[in-house]
Amino acid sequence: MSLYFKKIKVFAVFVALTISFQSCDSFLDIVPANVATIDNAFTLRNEAEKYLFTCYSYIPQNGDINYNIGMLAGDEIWKNNVVLPNMPSTQIANGNQAVGTVFQNAWDGNRDGAGPGNNFDIYDGIRHCNIFIEAVSNTDNVRDLDASERERWIAEAQFLKAYYHYYLLRMYGPIPIIDKNIPIEASTEEINVFREPFDDCVTYISDLLDTSAEKLPESIQDVTNELGRITKPIALGIKAKLLTMAASPLFNGNPDYAGFIDSKGRQLISTTSEPEKWNKAADAALAAIQSAEAIGSSLYYFPQNQFNLSDTTLTKMSIRQAVTERWNPELIWSNPNSRTGTLQYYCMVPLSSDYTHTLAQKILSPPLKIAKMYYTKNGVPMNEDRTLSFGNDTDLRIGDADHRYNILEGYRTARIHFDREPRFYANLGFDGSTFYKDDSPSRSDEDTWVIRSKFNDYAGSNAGVLYNVTGYYIKKLIDRRMTNSTQNPYRTYAWPELRLADLYLLYAEALNEASGPTPEVLRYTDLVRERAGLEGVATSWSTYSVNPTKYTTKDGMREIIHHERLIELSFEGQRFWDLRRWKKAAEELNKPIQGWNFNGIEEDEYYQIQTLELQRFVAPRDYLWPISENTLLQNPNLEQNPGW
Repeated sequence: MSLYFKKIKVFAVFVALTISFQSCDSFLDIVPANVATIDNAFTLRNEAEKYLFTCYSYIPQNGDINYNIGMLAGDEIWKNNVVLPNMPSTQIANGNQAVGTVFQNAWDGNRDGAGPGNNFDIYDGIRHCNIFIEAVSNTDNVRDLDASERERWIAEAQFLKAYYHYYLLRMYGPIPIIDKNIPIEASTEEINVFREPFDDCVTYISDLLDTSAEKLPESIQDVTNELGRITKPIALGIKAKLLTMAASPLFNGNPDYAGFIDSKGRQLISTTSEPEKWNKAADAALAAIQSAEAIGSSLYYFPQNQFNLSDTTLTKMSIRQAVTERWNPELIWSNPNSRTGTLQYYCMVPLSSDYTHTLAQKILSPPLKIAKMYYTKNGVPMNEDRTLSFGNDTDLRIGDADHRYNILEGYRTARIHFDREPRFYANLGFDGSTFYKDDSPSRSDEDTWVIRSKFNDYAGSNAGVLYNVTGYYIKKLIDRRMTNSTQNPYRTYAWPELRLADLYLLYAEALNEASGPTPEVLRYTDLVRERAGLEGVATSWSTYSVNPTKYTTKDGMREIIHHERLIELSFEGQRFWDLRRWKKAAEELNKPIQGWNFNGIEEDEYYQIQTLELQRFVAPRDYLWPISENTLLQNPNLEQNPGW
């Protein structure tokens, strides 16, 4: 789609934020209403506010697997192809991205953003932001809007404009910067914009985020009507993610882009490494952390005094509910443009023979390699733990009393399911694993729900087309209040776009790259590990690892932090982007997708490893999205990404 201003009809939208902070279903409910024109959109406060929510409506719906690219386009979640065939993200995962049909094409609009048919391209969102900023900045417009509210609304639109540029930058690399809309009478030369060098894009977005942060509120005071609106910690948090991405190997001195030069002779991605970028990223992450903590943000811990639960289960609930507990103090940005009911029933597994399979479809399946990614109970990778032997992957073991809160006592399951860290049991379900929810039959974690998933079991693949393909289930994304009911069994939650744990690990990563494994690096990494029920990095590695001094070097600590991010943020769509910015995608996304034999009836059949797919990732081509052929034909000034 060309980047020129069109005579746009504006979809009037409104916000429904109706319930309190504690019990709320408070989302920015973006609903197209009557069509308004630009001429009357900025006469009164009410109409202008509708236009602001139009700007919000382009936030991608990351709580929906159709739009959260990171969920299915990588290797973290595999799907049942019978129920969900031909999904664009899966085409990417299989290496089938193409210039003729660009999958998940946010540039031109293809299953991204929001609006009618979910076909709005992100540049449309930027154009709406520009219209809003220009109109509301003129005090002759919206005369019933007071000065402080005017400043705040403009800042919100500035943030959204910056965020949409960032969203495109992460996918495509260098992009055209649309600071102002191009008028309809513009010449061809003006319309045919150029992609700007990557570092220039970063500077532009960073400056715009700073500008917006100055006028954004520290926190939402009117929680009944405004939860989900942008705040200062959100703006600073996205700046931290932007600058960390810019400092990472994909974009900081990558020799693969030596020939990436436009018709003006400009190098679009610098091949010269700039270590100073890590300092800037660390400063940005710390500023975001301090801004969030100043208003009471903290890592989420499940309240111990409300439930009759073991310490084991309390730790697991702290991990799970950090994502699903609405508006909890760890959530810096909950994306209100995305509800999670459908996502939950795609993840949910039947827990008894009377479970409603249509609402517990279990069709999203983590591969075996993701299960093996989690640490041992000692807080180190399985292949590094010198105190534990897991044998062959297909070896079996019987559940014992020590594991009864995680694995049914007396039940035989894979040896690799024992002696693992709390996040393994909190995030993943498997044959023989427990699954505590509020409706536990025992009203406690003793004798609670258990997953049985061999072929003829109630969670097995004999339930028609609704079956799991790897033998692993995603517990992390399911709220504890889910019930086996045909009447609204899922309590939806706004998608956690940014959590404090994410910022802690970003800060640790950037600081380690800038200064090496300082005590501050260990401190922020250990804060996340402590909530996960693990000892600190230094204790775990020195006591249990075959490489006890690993954490004392920059390279070793880098590997530890990377691994920590992959575990802590699993199933949230982050792994896909992290692997890219670290230049590890070619290594990880060319491995086979494997799982247990879901058609197995007996143990010896079920616990056999089967290969579902052979992924394909072509480097350096697949690190960046292609620009569609049609867009290149419309604008010959746009340089195609390398390899396409």
